[in-house]
Amino acid sequence: MSGGSYNYLAEHQPGDLEARRHNIEAMRDRLAEIEANGVPGAARAARLTRYVLIHLDLAEARAQELADVWHAVEWRDSLDWDDDTMRKAFAEWFEKTDPTNA
Repeated sequence: MSGGSYNYLAEHQPGDLEARRHNIEAMRDRLAEIEANGVPGAARAARLTRYVLIHLDLAEARAQELADVWHAVEWRDSLDWDDDTMRKAFAEWFEKTDPTNA
């Protein structure tokens, strides 16, 4: 049987990388082994795979940072909140996340 060791990671669809994190981590580890054996190009592939995981972590951190305003807009557009409530949520979020307030 050919392929499948990493659930066909190379055939990923846009947007499904986070769901495949465990496969990417396994690939990272395997590439590190191959890198240790001196295979040309393996060091770059291992490094770029680590970057994929770092970027997934960064995207999750940004999404968490934006959660309050995403919530406010969603509730406003669903007519659960009015404009003033949404604006208040934005003001609170901005106050909390503005780096000049640190």
